[in-house]
Amino acid sequence: MNIFDFIYGIVKDLDVATTILISFSLILISGFFVTRFTKKLQLPKVSGYILAGILIDPSGLHLIHHDFIVNLDVISVMALSFIAFDMGRYFKRSDDKKEIWKVVFITLCESLFAGLLVTLVMLFVFKMKLSFSLLLGAIATATAPASTIMTIKEYNGKGPFVDLLLRITAFDDVVCLFVFSIMVAVVNAQESNVFSIMSIARPIGLNAFALVLGFLTALCMEFLITEKRSFDNRLILAVAFLFFISGICSYMEVSPLLACMVCGAVYYNRTNDKTLFDQMNNFSPPVMSSFFIISGMNMDLSIMLTAGVIGVAYFFIRIIGKYFGAYTSCKLLAVEKKVTDNMGFALMPQAGVAIGLAFMGKMMLPEKEGLILFNIILASSVLYELMGPITAKIALIRAGAIDPHALTHSTEHR
Repeated sequence: MNIFDFIYGIVKDLDVATTILISFSLILISGFFVTRFTKKLQLPKVSGYILAGILIDPSGLHLIHHDFIVNLDVISVMALSFIAFDMGRYFKRSDDKKEIWKVVFITLCESLFAGLLVTLVMLFVFKMKLSFSLLLGAIATATAPASTIMTIKEYNGKGPFVDLLLRITAFDDVVCLFVFSIMVAVVNAQESNVFSIMSIARPIGLNAFALVLGFLTALCMEFLITEKRSFDNRLILAVAFLFFISGICSYMEVSPLLACMVCGAVYYNRTNDKTLFDQMNNFSPPVMSSFFIISGMNMDLSIMLTAGVIGVAYFFIRIIGKYFGAYTSCKLLAVEKKVTDNMGFALMPQAGVAIGLAFMGKMMLPEKEGLILFNIILASSVLYELMGPITAKIALIRAGAIDPHALTHSTEHR
């Protein structure tokens, strides 16, 4: 018996409360130590967390029992709520209508073209089922802003390229959520062999309600989270409201992402309270790291071997779709050449939202197809997060958004 079998034998025989506490301890500690290693390789933390999950899961070192993993959906809901709320602040009321429509047009083109291309290739090249192709195509529309934003902050990127990029990455997931909701309705209709207007109208109506819920919650936050509140109470109230939104959305069986994003946008535009967002970012790391580590623990390497060719195809097809969708739309709008040529390179990352939707997609499809879809998204997310910061850095340099002196300064102090 090796040390890992010994630890696993101890953990699985403990009572439920002790098992949960020790398992979460192992999850967080594994993430910490693996990211120490990946940091030396200059890889993003998200990749380190996912690798940590792969390392400790039942198909790896077997430190965490499978029965514990299957009951952790609440962690993904919490993490995605924090992500969405923070993204809301990138929707600024000061943007003029012309700028807003430019953002909307470019985002629709780059996201929908990527989704359409993935769907068609899965259907006609790999002969996958319609339900699988539609859900994978819908998830392909999403872009993860985190690594791109971190790269911008690291090198102090500024200018029209950065301003447009931040707005596109924020709006991108709004498009993804609506597209995914519609595809879910279509897949459900296909499975039941009954297609009706209500099958599409219902999820759209529920997501519209989520918009209203996010707006009203933001007003409540504005009323209660005042400057007179203590630092601790402001954070307590904010987290409580996000959990409330997530609970209502879970009851309605819709994603809380849209509601939390609207909540963050409305609250920020009405209060300009940057401090609360900073507090939330300081509070969320344990939740966020747990989410990505647990995602890694759900990765089935044997299924990934089966879906290898499809996964590789998905990885490259989505990049092609994102790049040419962004390039064509910028060209049609006569956007500055530096922005047009490089915008697509900065839209590669895909992680948090896509992984969350992959969880949902996995539950909707037959077991094998669901695992293939989930592992394609998870494995490609690791690669996207590895390459995304590099391509974003190149795009920022080529677009003139990074000061060469800042680039040199950052390298010297890394």
